[in-house]
Amino acid sequence: MSSEKLPFEAAMNKAGFGLYGVMTTALAGLTMIAYSSTVYGGTFIVPTSACELGTTPHQQGILAAGPMAGLLLGSMVWSYLADKRGRRTMILIALMLSSVSNIIGTISVNWIMLMICQFISALLASGLYSMSMTYLSESVPKSNRSSAVLIVSSVMLITQGLLALLAIPIIPLRFSYYLPGLGIYWNSWRLLMLMFSVPQVITAICYYFMQESPKFVFTKGDEAKALAILQTIYRINNRNKNEELQVKCLLKDEVTVIDKSTSARKVSLFKMPLLKYTIIMLALNIAQQLPSFVVWLPKIADHFVRILQTGDRTDLTMCQVLNMESTHIDPNATPCALNTTSLLFVLGVGVMQAIFNLCMSFLINFVGRRNMVMAIYLLCGGSGILVNLVPNIIGSAILFILMLMGIVIVGLCTTICVDLFPTHLRAQAIAVTMTAQYIAIVASIQVLNLLFLNHCDTGFYLFSTLFALAAIVTAFLPNDRQPAKRAIRINRRRRRKFCRTAAQKILYLHVVY
Repeated sequence: MSSEKLPFEAAMNKAGFGLYGVMTTALAGLTMIAYSSTVYGGTFIVPTSACELGTTPHQQGILAAGPMAGLLLGSMVWSYLADKRGRRTMILIALMLSSVSNIIGTISVNWIMLMICQFISALLASGLYSMSMTYLSESVPKSNRSSAVLIVSSVMLITQGLLALLAIPIIPLRFSYYLPGLGIYWNSWRLLMLMFSVPQVITAICYYFMQESPKFVFTKGDEAKALAILQTIYRINNRNKNEELQVKCLLKDEVTVIDKSTSARKVSLFKMPLLKYTIIMLALNIAQQLPSFVVWLPKIADHFVRILQTGDRTDLTMCQVLNMESTHIDPNATPCALNTTSLLFVLGVGVMQAIFNLCMSFLINFVGRRNMVMAIYLLCGGSGILVNLVPNIIGSAILFILMLMGIVIVGLCTTICVDLFPTHLRAQAIAVTMTAQYIAIVASIQVLNLLFLNHCDTGFYLFSTLFALAAIVTAFLPNDRQPAKRAIRINRRRRRKFCRTAAQKILYLHVVY
């Protein structure tokens, strides 16, 4: 094969992973922060705006669920537009429109306006995760793709902690400026909401100077532009060399050529033999309701830290802490303000989740994805069940943190889903299962909010048991570790057979000659 005529992936590998790859990976991580500032920013805004807007616990539950509803309705639309109009173009549009809606939300006159603005912001930002990960995967060589995605996934896990770090110096501020035209007071929670728009604006500016995904451009038939993008990537990666990428023609990779006979077959997610796996993946995604606890994490952490700082009692469970919070209020504390230590607690949880994700990525090659998922379901689900059975405030908090480590299961289930379904049904399978998960999360946020008020223990038992029982469902998936073992045994037999054959030939030649 001539070096001037290469398949796309070979040309991408020749362009290399250098400065451009690092910038693309860093930009994807920045996009995760911009995405989370819209999706999880409300977890800090809802409790801090309660005094001014006068929201009840039921209204706070609706406010917290608003962004999740936006994700539910918008993610599939943005994925479709990205496939039609381009990854970079649609990411730019989503970032700018979402930031505008978020900025408008800073002048909300009541909780309904705030809910609408947060819903629209999440609706506009709902495709940022999938579009940015796709853009990253298509802009770096295949050999560096997994590492880049792993880094960005770890950044995603600590984004709520980074938002907490941003909130620490802003929330305690006591300034208040009256805006007579709107009849509102400009105070710290509005400033914090404005600051949550800054990552979106910065990310949009960075994407403006980046190239479009070369694979998307090539798939759309514009080979000349795809070659020009690859040349630009090569020049940035090899900026100290005065040479061009020696590729004049791009060939289609085998994986990009659609098999018409395969696409023509009437294969459906809801017909055998795929129906079994569709039901399993739907069950696993619906069982993943830990994001509901993550949404309320700043509020839970604030309750816990305030009680811990009083030092009155240590023989309390998590729910006893939440129920006793109202009787232990610091008279010097700012009303409706989150404790600074609790925000550091949120940051610490995010860092531990990222570390747990990295450790899991190293172990997964030894135990397999299915077995790893089962272990995490059992470990984290069991920890959630024990949270309110340990009469110690520190022990209960440790079990609660261990339960939250189960959030990393989302990425593992997505990779399993990719392997289970054929290429022409993968996008549909992921969309269907994730949509089911978002619907369940929107409902569980409301349920969990009500249970915290009246039956806190039931909330932990219900969702933790559901999470742990998912390990049984996971057992019906194929064991991805067994094929690896079988391949190793086959290779060993082949090597022994080869050695015996080679020895026989050498002996034959020795006798003949």
